[in-house]
Amino acid sequence: MAQIEFKNVAKVFDKTVVIEGLNLEIENGKFTVLVGPSGCGKTTLLRMIAGIGPQTSGQILIDGKDVTSIAPGKREVAMVFQNYAIYPTMTVRENIEFGLINNNVEKSERNRLITEICAIVGLEEYLNRKPATLSGGQRQRVALARAMVKKPKVFLMDEPLSNLDAKLRVQMRVELIELHKKLGTTFVYVTHDQVEAMSMADTIVLMNKGVIQQEAPPEVIYHDPNNLFTSQFIGAPPMNILDLGNDGVRFGFRPEKVMLSVEKLNEYFVASGKVITREMLGSETIYQVKMDRGTLMIKSIDETFLVDQVVHIGVSQKDIYLFDKSEQRIRSDHDDYSAYLDRLRER
Repeated sequence: MAQIEFKNVAKVFDKTVVIEGLNLEIENGKFTVLVGPSGCGKTTLLRMIAGIGPQTSGQILIDGKDVTSIAPGKREVAMVFQNYAIYPTMTVRENIEFGLINNNVEKSERNRLITEICAIVGLEEYLNRKPATLSGGQRQRVALARAMVKKPKVFLMDEPLSNLDAKLRVQMRVELIELHKKLGTTFVYVTHDQVEAMSMADTIVLMNKGVIQQEAPPEVIYHDPNNLFTSQFIGAPPMNILDLGNDGVRFGFRPEKVMLSVEKLNEYFVASGKVITREMLGSETIYQVKMDRGTLMIKSIDETFLVDQVVHIGVSQKDIYLFDKSEQRIRSDHDDYSAYLDRLRER
């Protein structure tokens, strides 16, 4: 296990500053997910930990030790890539064993490790097969097993499920969560998929343009976003955002917090509009409702509303979020919080 610290870290590519003055602490033994849009810097952070893309300045510490000058192979970390990076001409056993042979591990110990790890990831019956004969999920397990036999302090995973189909991704998410529980090792996982982040993480680190937007457990980052970016990146469909006035202040609410009715509602925020799209998803239905002030996404367990039907909506005060012109959250201790809410009700 290992704690990882970034201290005032910067990364520059060809005179372009990608990350500047970043400070982050990744807890020992936790499943931490770095999430954000393409180009936000999350994979850059992962490569810095691995030592295959060192920082331009600042310090990276593993268990309190500065690893800046330590070679990648000596950092006691293992990386699992998006494309698996397994050797097609080798069997499953040979792929897993390759790194152990290079590190001069004795044959008896190699066999013991391979048996132990393959039992954990369910590869015992595939040891003599070539990667071409395996499914995508099985190949991903080979990549995981090859990392696991090194007994690393840290597992680094760079979008490892992105090449799998939707059903297999769900299955592999569950398997990775269970694997983390078994190993108790520090996992650092990179994805652009917020569903992966929400379902797997102990802690989410949400990034945008090289800057950490929020670092928190999934339930906190969803229910208590720090800013407009977080509120709309996390959640599907994203939070509805509308203008409150001409001073740049905006308000928002989650799609599942909207009440729908054919009659007027007595809620803090009310409006009416026309249903323009209806997506039946089984246990819930996603409606798009067009109003005078904008279009809302609404998630409801009521599937009875129809396209072109006029509906009324209502949102409780407790479900309304406020954001200032700099897109930061306006919280209840703000001097103008009540005045902004009153303005909302007057509209």
